[in-house]
Amino acid sequence: MNVNTTVTADTLDDVHYMSLTDLGEAIRTRAISPVEVTEAMLSRIEAVDGELKSYLTVLPDHARAAAQTAQAELDAGLWRGPLHGVPIAVKDLCETTYAPTSAGMKIHAEYIAEQDSTVVSRLDKAGAVMLGKLTMTEGAMSGHHPDMKTPLNPWKASAWTGASSSGSGAATAAGLCFGSLGSDTGGSIRLPSTACGLTGVKPTWGRVSRAGVFALADSLDHVGPMCRTASDAAAMLATIAGPDPRDPTTLTAPVPDYMGALGGSIAGLRIGLDEEYVFGGTDPQVAAMMRDTIEVLTDLGAVFVPISFPSMADISPNWIAICTAECAAAHKDTYPRRNNEYGPMLTWVIETGLALTPVQLAEALQYRLKICGAIARDTDGVDVLLVPGIGCTLMDADVWAVPPDQQPADTLGQIIRYTAVFDMTGQPTISLNGGVDAAGLPMGFQLVGKHLDEATLLKAGHAFQSVTGWHTQHPSL
Repeated sequence: MNVNTTVTADTLDDVHYMSLTDLGEAIRTRAISPVEVTEAMLSRIEAVDGELKSYLTVLPDHARAAAQTAQAELDAGLWRGPLHGVPIAVKDLCETTYAPTSAGMKIHAEYIAEQDSTVVSRLDKAGAVMLGKLTMTEGAMSGHHPDMKTPLNPWKASAWTGASSSGSGAATAAGLCFGSLGSDTGGSIRLPSTACGLTGVKPTWGRVSRAGVFALADSLDHVGPMCRTASDAAAMLATIAGPDPRDPTTLTAPVPDYMGALGGSIAGLRIGLDEEYVFGGTDPQVAAMMRDTIEVLTDLGAVFVPISFPSMADISPNWIAICTAECAAAHKDTYPRRNNEYGPMLTWVIETGLALTPVQLAEALQYRLKICGAIARDTDGVDVLLVPGIGCTLMDADVWAVPPDQQPADTLGQIIRYTAVFDMTGQPTISLNGGVDAAGLPMGFQLVGKHLDEATLLKAGHAFQSVTGWHTQHPSL
């Protein structure tokens, strides 16, 4: 939807699927009031989310107050930027002082932080309107706690919504917010973005502060935007990125003008493609989507360069070792002391981490160093890489109701085949909707960039979306 001066309160019944940046411009030009659009979104949440369950906590009073403040600032001639007055939401592992932060855990259902997480604080300073906290899997692993809400995929209720940022995926796809934050340790921005037909960015590790964000595995955790367009993701990333004294692992490199970098041609962009990695064992429908994507990017002037990735056969077990060990450390204050309050999936994760020997963990850490070096060497001559989001079409959500040792053989390994490695390397990625399968469910792909080069990924994603319409398709609700 393109903004023009004819957009008024009379069109608010349809406003929920506007892009974040279009809405921000409509607010700036007074075509839409942040108060009116916030009321429209709260009404939509009330009408739709009872069944969808994407929100754990809706904050109508807080949102209305923020919208009123935004309106007063705009009336006074103050415009804070593209998020000013725009209703958004965050995954419920981002700490807030005005609402509980559960991290999907029954044990933390009533926890109120003494300080907002840095990402929430930055969204607030940008004038965004916080609608609420979004449901997620327990502790940001792959399964929901049996006593907590489990969101449904708005495209099909029985389909997997992606993990762990499941509520972020469902709410953004369903038009219940204009953008959201997710976190990604093994794929949890990119998997729900693929499952729900969104644009998700996993930034370079350290590009976005994790201060006040509940940890799954600190050395693998990333925080980033989940939106409907690359330009929306650019606006959100620009708001939350940058160094933070509260998080000593944040990178000090300047944050570029992501929005300004969107325009122009991608002619000459060198895209690395390992055909065996991309197509070997991939579902035929996903493979066809990938070939269509290659054709579109080629028509835009990108140049595909054959590359050979190191073997990915050992990614899953080594990622599991690092993730589970760090997860056990993150829960040391409450597990096993209160283990009866934990669900089966997170219990499995922590127990797996506790069972590791020092030698096994050391071997996993050494593997990580070697695979990072090998990928850097083998992709040195290209600008970005192209890989699928998931190598199969969407499975039934029930598969994820049990721990990995009770799932069909290597289900977790197959799902994170194209995602976990880039959490280990810390490289930035963008996930984009590239088509739908025979059941009408989204399929997606990733572009993977060099460290700190999110701008190139956003530009390429924007170029792809400028000539395709997959990002404009929405579920029927």
